Amino acid sequence: MSSRNEIFASARIRIGGGTLLLMLLACLATLPWTTNSNSVLYFDHQDRHASELPPAIAPAWMAFGTDRLGHGLLALCLIGGAISLTVGIAAAAISVFVGVAVGLLAGYRGGWVDGLLMRTVDILYGLPYILLVILLRIALEDPLRDHLFHGLASAANLVVLFMAIGLVSWLEMARVVRGQVLSLRTMPFIEAAHATGAGQMRIFLRHLLPNLVSPITVCATLTIPRAILQESFLSFLGIGVQAPLPTWGSLAAAGLLPALNPIHWRWWLLAFPCILLAVTLLSLNFLGDGLRDLFDPKRETAKL
Repeated sequence: MSSRNEIFASARIRIGGGTLLLMLLACLATLPWTTNSNSVLYFDHQDRHASELPPAIAPAWMAFGTDRLGHGLLALCLIGGAISLTVGIAAAAISVFVGVAVGLLAGYRGGWVDGLLMRTVDILYGLPYILLVILLRIALEDPLRDHLFHGLASAANLVVLFMAIGLVSWLEMARVVRGQVLSLRTMPFIEAAHATGAGQMRIFLRHLLPNLVSPITVCATLTIPRAILQESFLSFLGIGVQAPLPTWGSLAAAGLLPALNPIHWRWWLLAFPCILLAVTLLSLNFLGDGLRDLFDPKRETAKL
C-alpha cells in the first residue's frame, strides 16, 4: 500500500481530488440555503421580473443568470450538483457491492458457478442499457412510492434512479474482481489458509478482500463519473430525475434550445451546467487515473 506522501505526490490525485472536494463542499455546504424556502438561494425561488437575465455580479443569486421562470441558475446548479453527485455515488456503491460479490463468488468457486455467472454477465452486456433502466424504473418506482415513501414521488424517483443505474453498472467490476481472484486463489498464502482449516468466509474476508482493495478502489473511482454521466444523460432524455428537482443533466436539457436561439442567445443556460458537469467528471477521472498509476507498480506514473 502506498504511503500518504506518495499519494499526495501525484499531480493527478492532487488536482482531481482537490477540485472534486471543492465541488462537493460547494454543493453540499449550500444545501441549508438552496432547500430553504425563505432563502434567496432557494432553488424554486421565482422572480417574474427577472426572466432569462444574463449573469450579474449583484445580487449574488443572479451570478449565473436566470432561466425562463425567473429561477436563479446558481441555486439550481448547486442543488443539481448535490443531486447528481448523490445519485452517482449511490449508484457506484451499489455497482461496487454487486460486482465485488459476483466477482468473488465466480472467481473463487469456479466451475459451473463461474460459468453461470459469467454467461449472465455476457447476456446483460448484450442488452440495451436504456431498456434495462426503463424496465427497472417501471418495476420499482410504484412499489417504492406507495409502500416505502408513502407518496413522496421525488424521493422514490431518486432511489429508483440510482438503484437502476447501479444494478446495470456492475458488470465490469465483476469481471475485474473475478480476474483478480483467479490469480490470487493459486497463491501460496491461500493454500496455507486452506491447510490451516480456515473457512470460506474467513478466507474471503481476511485474505482475498484485503488484496482486492486497490483494484476495487480504482474501479469505484472510475465508476462514479460513469454513473453521474449516465444520470445526466437519462435526465437529458427526460427519464431521469423528475421536476421540480434539478440535476446538471436536466438543466442542460432545459437550457439547450434557449441557448441555441440565434436571435436571443441565452448561453448561460447551457454553459454553466455543462461546465460544472465536465469539471466534475474530469476531476473524478484524474483521481481514478492517479490511483491506478499509484497502485500499479508496473505502470509508469503518468505526468501532466
